[in-house]
Amino acid sequence: MGEFESGALGRVTVYSIKGCPHCVQAKATIRDLGVPVCDIDVGSHSEVRVKLKELTGRSTVPQIFFNGVHVGGNDDLQKLAPDELQRLVTLVKEEPVPADAPPLPEKNLPDDTAAETEKDFECERDEMADLVGDLKHGDVIGNHRRGVTLYKKSFSGSQLVDWLQKEKGMARDAACNTGQTLLQKKFMVSVHGCGLKEAMFGKGKDTMDTLYRLLEDDPNNALNAGQTASCSPIQAAELSLLVRELILKLFSEHLSADGKSVDYKGMSANPDFQRYCDLAIQLQRVELLSLSREEKMAFFINIYNALVIHGYLRLGPPTNMWQRYRFFNYVSYLIGGEVFTLQDIENGVLRGNRKGVAQLLRPFSKTDPRLQVAIPDGEPLIHFALNCGAKGCPPIKTYTPEDIDNQLRTAAEAFLENDDGCTVDSGKKEVRLSQIFKWYKADFGGTDEKLLEWVLHHMGDSPKKTSLQGVVSAGKTKVSFLPYDWSSNSSH
Repeated sequence: MGEFESGALGRVTVYSIKGCPHCVQAKATIRDLGVPVCDIDVGSHSEVRVKLKELTGRSTVPQIFFNGVHVGGNDDLQKLAPDELQRLVTLVKEEPVPADAPPLPEKNLPDDTAAETEKDFECERDEMADLVGDLKHGDVIGNHRRGVTLYKKSFSGSQLVDWLQKEKGMARDAACNTGQTLLQKKFMVSVHGCGLKEAMFGKGKDTMDTLYRLLEDDPNNALNAGQTASCSPIQAAELSLLVRELILKLFSEHLSADGKSVDYKGMSANPDFQRYCDLAIQLQRVELLSLSREEKMAFFINIYNALVIHGYLRLGPPTNMWQRYRFFNYVSYLIGGEVFTLQDIENGVLRGNRKGVAQLLRPFSKTDPRLQVAIPDGEPLIHFALNCGAKGCPPIKTYTPEDIDNQLRTAAEAFLENDDGCTVDSGKKEVRLSQIFKWYKADFGGTDEKLLEWVLHHMGDSPKKTSLQGVVSAGKTKVSFLPYDWSSNSSH
């Protein structure tokens, strides 16, 4: 909560979430007016989100109240006429907070995510990590040729078994079981495309001839690769929450006072960024196959949103269409033994393996082990969880499996509430929608009629929804698409 300044009888209440640039800008503007700001983080309190919706009829943040007067979002605040703004400032300075002003949450209100995020990630060293360390320093790993291809930093199944027998004194069966465990735990992968489900190691000549690599030696460009994840794997949901919270903390600390730019250089020099990288390494061996649909969606949305920021830190934000295409097809994490780019996460996993914009093929082929992780039929609502509008953010910062469907509906409602998501012109009988609806039209029914039906169904009750209903029921609605704002928020 914000600090109360002396001298004013009332207060300005700002409902916000961590990492929301519009919220930061609104709070900076209000502080410059010399009035006390009480900041309420709705990202932590689902009951406050519900109350806020009742109070304002809106789902986006920020929402701003001068005493009991609801001003609206940051955009509304910036557009206030100077005399009206002065009237509100005087009101806060001279009048006490009225009884019908938005209530403050109780001090001891339970935080949805506090339990998971207050504690630091504790690494319990995996029992196999020391063995892998010894293997790296043994004389097993080398270059091997298969046909015309040279596989660097590899070893065969029989070499591994021989080493385990000789150096670790294991019986052959125990050595084979250890090889199987190293595969299952994703410490090593087969070089011919590692699968999420591996054949039984050591049971037959094939697996003894197969070449393997330690996962850290597998050549890829993943931002969390090149180092062994030596901690015992933690639950996917908990890990994605920790990753998302830590990157958001970093992002918030390096967001400029006006909320318009991010100092990525400063962020990458922050010691917390190294902590973030150590945490991201643990994604390498996370267990994905046992996750439910809800767990997968929450996990991959959180990781996608964190990976975008990590990608900006490493490569800088893309500034044109071509760079953006490359960015989304290149920036990746190693997750559960497999490499997932941003594009793989969005189109492969969350959209149920559908072609993305400018893609000729589906992200995963029929034999791709990542196909097992794809969400059947996909989920169109994910488009709004991977976005923050140009004028307001959804009031959720981190997605949780327990409430994922409600959270996604709220994010869609918040997106459509923004004029960069949807505008309605009753006179022209025209509805203008974000380019997202054009690019992914198939996800929303494939035709203009189905698209409008979907939008109506996912809008919150508002004057905009009423005018859209009017336009749609009159028939012959013209659907067009708004220009997309590609500008990034980097200060460099």
